[in-house]
Amino acid sequence: MLSSQQQIISFVREHLLHEKSVWLCTILKTWGSSPRPIGAMMACTLDGELVGSISGGCVEEDFLEELREGKLKALYQSQAKPITVIYGETEAEQARLKLPCGGQLHVLLEFLEPSVENKKVFDEIDSALERHSTTSRIVNLSNGKITVGGDDHARKKALVIEKETMFHSLSPMYKLLLLGAGDVAKYVAEIALALEYQVTLCDPRPNYLDNWSVQGVETSSRLPDDIVRESYNNPYSGIVALAHDPRVDDMALMEALKTEAFYVGAMGSERTSAARRERLPELGLTKDEIDTLHAPIGIEIASKTPAEIAISIMAEITAVRHGLKSI
Repeated sequence: MLSSQQQIISFVREHLLHEKSVWLCTILKTWGSSPRPIGAMMACTLDGELVGSISGGCVEEDFLEELREGKLKALYQSQAKPITVIYGETEAEQARLKLPCGGQLHVLLEFLEPSVENKKVFDEIDSALERHSTTSRIVNLSNGKITVGGDDHARKKALVIEKETMFHSLSPMYKLLLLGAGDVAKYVAEIALALEYQVTLCDPRPNYLDNWSVQGVETSSRLPDDIVRESYNNPYSGIVALAHDPRVDDMALMEALKTEAFYVGAMGSERTSAARRERLPELGLTKDEIDTLHAPIGIEIASKTPAEIAISIMAEITAVRHGLKSI
């Protein structure tokens, strides 16, 4: 499974490699209520095959109608550079496109031909996202030339325009490593999949994985510290200890708390969490490293059932991912 951004980049790359031109639409600005954020994308082939979204559907319908009528190609040929289109500029158009009151979208339309340069750029971007590396798409708005950027502009803002240059940050798919094959882990995995995480469940205890299965989730009986060390030392990874067994949870945490993972949490009561924090220094962890641990895990919603606990956990992970350190 790929994130929505990766799906679009991969879609563009595949069609360019097969010598097919593609329209790429990117939201530059929004006013009022907007169903999609700045930086959201949609890609479309000349015969109307579409992936991604820039609205609730009505803008897409308007785009496809203009594509069928040849208006977009004529407009692009007249300017020979990326086009900025404003949707919802008038109240009548807002009503026609079913945009929320006051809603307005500024969208950049790029016509991407299967040139050697474009194939190389999208292959490079796709490869970076596959490696869980930060990357950005840099577009010269005066001539449409695209280059690839790294950490300088990625992860600061979704999209920045400086004079005649657009810097569009692209995120790789976020990953979650869940420790402990139990009911809470099943619900966490299901919610995480819906939120476009790549999910792996690890439990090295004999027979614990025998009856645990969630479609789309990879399972592993390897030692969790090895998995963390090999694959989860980056800002797009989260590690969630749910085993309630120090033999599993602590083994993962002793590595996880040393990584760049954006989230590390462990399930347990206040008492269990306090006991864990007393044990962790014995595993070679510093106070600063231990202080980054989220425990007890989740936000306070008086949750009791596995499903409710999973909701509180994923709510906290989502908040941390978006820059909220406490709730």
